[in-house]
Amino acid sequence: MNTAASPAAATATDDLPVLVIGAGPVGLAAAAHLVERGIEPLVLEAGTRAAAAVREWSHVRLFSTWSELTDPAAEKLLAPTGWVRPEPTAYPTGGDWAERYLQPLADALGDRVRTGARVTGVSRAGRDRTVDADRANQPFAVHVTHADGREERLLARAVIDASGTWSTPGPAGGDGLPALGERAAADRISYRVPDLKDPAVRARHAGRRTAVIGSGASAFTALAALADLARAEDGAGTKAVWILRRGISGSTFGGGAADQLPARGALGLAAKAAVDAGHAEAVTGFRTAAIERDGERPVLVAEDGRRLEPVDEVVVLTGFRPDLSFLDELRLGLDERLQAPVALAPLIDPNQHSCGTVYPHGVNELSHPEPGVHLVGMKSYGRAPTFLALTGYEQVRSVAAALAGDREAAERVELVLPETGVCGGSGVFDEPADTGGCCAPAQ
Repeated sequence: MNTAASPAAATATDDLPVLVIGAGPVGLAAAAHLVERGIEPLVLEAGTRAAAAVREWSHVRLFSTWSELTDPAAEKLLAPTGWVRPEPTAYPTGGDWAERYLQPLADALGDRVRTGARVTGVSRAGRDRTVDADRANQPFAVHVTHADGREERLLARAVIDASGTWSTPGPAGGDGLPALGERAAADRISYRVPDLKDPAVRARHAGRRTAVIGSGASAFTALAALADLARAEDGAGTKAVWILRRGISGSTFGGGAADQLPARGALGLAAKAAVDAGHAEAVTGFRTAAIERDGERPVLVAEDGRRLEPVDEVVVLTGFRPDLSFLDELRLGLDERLQAPVALAPLIDPNQHSCGTVYPHGVNELSHPEPGVHLVGMKSYGRAPTFLALTGYEQVRSVAAALAGDREAAERVELVLPETGVCGGSGVFDEPADTGGCCAPAQ
């Protein structure tokens, strides 16, 4: 496939591929839907393998079953390869998801997926964001840096950004900025759920005090895992200090038995059990302003002046945010609060909505002032946490239909999502970025 720039390509875009950024669950599903529609995709993945981000939490079990984690168009593409659909009611780990579904899907797509290819910029060919003249008729120019340092400029008829938010976790600071001293204490801070099966990671937490900052599913996962470690033979003395920016209420531990995703409800109950058993100490109303040192040990300081006892490790799980830096030359219409598409933002506002109360949406809500560019998957939600894989699959089905000129199918969006049992209703979240996502993994 030749996607290099050429004089003729500047005005003839129909023969160019649709460029998909990210070979994760939603990016690969986008490619499958495009293939089904007879449109050639080109998927660029910054990691060395498909599903690179998912592999980073391969030790964690999802709270969605296999039936909710595979895309219909992807399954059609996989069928001729001899792929066997996993047991629909089973709960895979991130590693299972990557190895049993996402990697086979990438393999089925063949050379349409390129790894070690990081997108560093997207624009219109020959047009920066200020130029109006003949803008919509120009192909997209995509700058790519390969793992060997080689740079390349590709042209595309449309761009689907499914790069997610995994690479840009939220900071510890209660004001959305890194706390004072947070960068200096980086050797004692992690922004991922710890893999306590890894001997090196386990040694950092066993018999030690770990501060866990956050109040969503990832924080629940970390608290439950640390409680398990405290009960283990090598974990005596393990203690978690759970830092919450708000107080504890009836919704703090999730939906429990009312959650239509049972594994997610059970996760919240496991976190509550960790607190009730004394394996985790909850510190409420604590908005971190600084991370200081007592020798080598971090000390968390709140905006109100409270100083906690020193801890050995800090695990920051305060949500994620989109990396928009490489899209700066495009004309995006983003909500000023959530950094999600303007038409989508009110439908996913975590102050009002849960996973199960998000209005079905597709290409209309995902469009921007720049025609032909779509942010999909977790990236489309900006800083909102209420996202499921099923939502992303429906998004890319709609976008692919629109790119194929089938507007009726693009606008026929039908999606029924499970209720959380807790997240809906005005005022539930006073700290949206501190909540857990509905797509977050569960222990």
